[in-house]
Amino acid sequence: MDADLVAVLRCPVCGDALALNDRTARCPRGHSYDLAKQGYLNLLPSASTGIEGDSAGMIGARTVFLGGRHYAPIRDALILTAASNGLQVDGEELVVEVGAGTAYYLAGVVGAAPGRRGIALDVSRYAARRAAKVDPRIGSVVCDAWQELPLLDDSAQLMLNVFAPRNAAEMARVLAPGGTLLVVTPNQEHLAELVGVLGLVKVDEEKERRLQESLAGKFDQIGSEVVESVMRLDRTAVEQLVLMTPSARHLNYRELAAKVAVLPEPAIVTLSVTLSTWRVG
Repeated sequence: MDADLVAVLRCPVCGDALALNDRTARCPRGHSYDLAKQGYLNLLPSASTGIEGDSAGMIGARTVFLGGRHYAPIRDALILTAASNGLQVDGEELVVEVGAGTAYYLAGVVGAAPGRRGIALDVSRYAARRAAKVDPRIGSVVCDAWQELPLLDDSAQLMLNVFAPRNAAEMARVLAPGGTLLVVTPNQEHLAELVGVLGLVKVDEEKERRLQESLAGKFDQIGSEVVESVMRLDRTAVEQLVLMTPSARHLNYRELAAKVAVLPEPAIVTLSVTLSTWRVG
């Protein structure tokens, strides 16, 4: 992670700005954080919520599945929406993704213009390791999305939130005036062909209402679109898809493998999400 990216971060203890010296980020009060050998910075506060991040297995599965471009329509939609909502092609802009995982979506948006830089935030150190290597313009940081985000006030022009936790007050604080938040949430039709057959966690019917309530008072919605496609997945891809989701924490692998083995190949699976656009209120 280079010094310019560290300069937009703040100390999780006192909130002062951080500066990189050699491989150590320090604030003026003397709190210091060493870069991990894999290139990420751990700014997880000692008093975190204890939320469980994705395991090494989940991150490995996500890397394989996303590498197959099955979710490329989501990334493409984020790139286009960012371009049509004030993020300039040649400007110096910071893009932050909360719950970035492997930084697949963030890398797409940052890579669409030479002037952009990115910060990938995730509570999983396994995710942070992957994100640190995806693009030199992206800095990878371990943090708790439900606590204060380790970023300076008004430091970002765009924020991404894809299937991830939403801390509205902190996201609004980090976004500069006029900044944009792009949120991706699954629809009822998303992966519907697999939910019952494989015992996956169902999409909450109240998800849209909860999204509106979680952002009310901090953001104003300015747009929304449904992104849908039909995925043709072989059994390996289906297995990787399941193993990268929260459902992986509740499934027995042998039982999952047995259920996947009897699926048709390719399995026809619906991708259906809503991409909503928000501005700081």
